[in-house]
Amino acid sequence: MNISTGLAVAGVIVIARSIKLITKFQAASDIPARFIERSVSLRGKVHSIAEKGLEVEHVPIYLPVISPLLSKHKGVSTSPLLVNLAGVELTPEGREWLHKNLAPAQTVWLKLISREDDILNCLVSQSRGSMWGSCINEEVLRLGLARTAPVAGVHPDTRLYWRLHKRLHRAEVKAEKKGRGLWKEDSLWERASKAVRDNMIFRMMRRFFKRTESD
Repeated sequence: MNISTGLAVAGVIVIARSIKLITKFQAASDIPARFIERSVSLRGKVHSIAEKGLEVEHVPIYLPVISPLLSKHKGVSTSPLLVNLAGVELTPEGREWLHKNLAPAQTVWLKLISREDDILNCLVSQSRGSMWGSCINEEVLRLGLARTAPVAGVHPDTRLYWRLHKRLHRAEVKAEKKGRGLWKEDSLWERASKAVRDNMIFRMMRRFFKRTESD
């Protein structure tokens, strides 16, 4: 019985090790290519907000008994993954929004899209209890806090590229139609005031040139 149990545990360990179920990834290069190709989702905790996205600490699947046996990084300082919001170009207001809405250690899900050097391009979702929350890529676009951008690391001729582009573009169009964020139009009063200011500047310039001509 003990031998059978031992063999079973050993078999599970081999399987777990081979498919990277419980590996803690500390760099983009650690992640198997097949994970990227299949757009696997990884769980993580927000470490900090970077200039173009997030720094996220990967939280691997935990298997009782087995995980402690295979843990290679226990007691060792961990390095966060550099995560870029795929297909999104953040505005300064967008980065500020991330600071306000993603607290350190908050759980997020990273849907792997592509990898470029040490950066992962992902669809990032907030975790709300046992359910996934909204997709942050779409949220910042819906609020007018970002623009759509080419999906880095994905060939434009692929189905994945156009599926993502269509999804993100739809969110951007909503912001544009509602005049949110960078799509916000000046009010009638603001436009009138600007026209008056421009007109005053034009008159001042005309007076200046007339004086120089008379001199």
